[in-house]
Amino acid sequence: MNDRLAPGIWTCAGLAGTTLLSGCKLALLDPKGSVGVAEKQLIATSTWAMLIVVIPVIILTLWFAYRYRASNRSATYAPKWSHSTAIEIVVWTIPTLIILFLGVLTWNTAHELDPYKPLESNVKPINVEVVALDWKWLFIYPDLGIATVNQLAVPVGTPVNFSITSDSVMNSFFIPQLGTQVYAMAGMQTRLHLIADHAGDYAGLSANFSGKGFSDMKFRTLATSQQDFDAWVQKVKASQTQLSMDQYATVAQPSEKAPVEYFSTVDPKLFNNIIAKYNNGHVTNFSDPSCVTKG
Repeated sequence: MNDRLAPGIWTCAGLAGTTLLSGCKLALLDPKGSVGVAEKQLIATSTWAMLIVVIPVIILTLWFAYRYRASNRSATYAPKWSHSTAIEIVVWTIPTLIILFLGVLTWNTAHELDPYKPLESNVKPINVEVVALDWKWLFIYPDLGIATVNQLAVPVGTPVNFSITSDSVMNSFFIPQLGTQVYAMAGMQTRLHLIADHAGDYAGLSANFSGKGFSDMKFRTLATSQQDFDAWVQKVKASQTQLSMDQYATVAQPSEKAPVEYFSTVDPKLFNNIIAKYNNGHVTNFSDPSCVTKG
């Protein structure tokens, strides 16, 4: 390659990369809750630690290829060279230390961010029961006696205790800006604890392929002030639709791009009945993390 062209090529490549990345905003890297922030820090720390090895390897690979190219007659030619103790120490010690660091970091963080571990807060949490359907999400507020389809509302600064199941194939409940995805499985009850620290309208989705309507299996998470949340609750309670067991059979029918629905009342046994029908009428509470699958 003409040496005079190299700087121009690298400049163009850099500008192209910057242009592409400038329009890319990953929700996962823009967290709005303490769990999401902790997960972002884990990702960033792990990435920087791995780059300690990756960047020098890339640079040295390119430098070796240039330095020892066939046309470079000034490079040292040592065909019988086979060993260097100093190089062996470097290439084994640094990666080993990084792997050890990442192992300890991941172990500690994984336990601190255990989805089953309640969040510490002086604010009383709210409970939400989540049911994955084809291809929509049902949210039940057992303490408030209401339910919604494809819309979740939570007060800012209030921990949310999720109980999650599926009335279809295995799915995955995920609100990227709040953190942690957890699987929803028929006949099982998994758990998740999240909190929104900032008001906003956040995307929720299914992170596990579940059929032809999977791509539109999305919902919105409305994080609002307590006053606005109370107003939202009253709005739902003003709905003319009630979620009885009979009405649930209609709601559970497969549908794509399902609109938001409100239910002013809900059968208090609905969530348990959904789980029980896969367990010969018995409800099993999988509160032990070893009994469930988490993502």
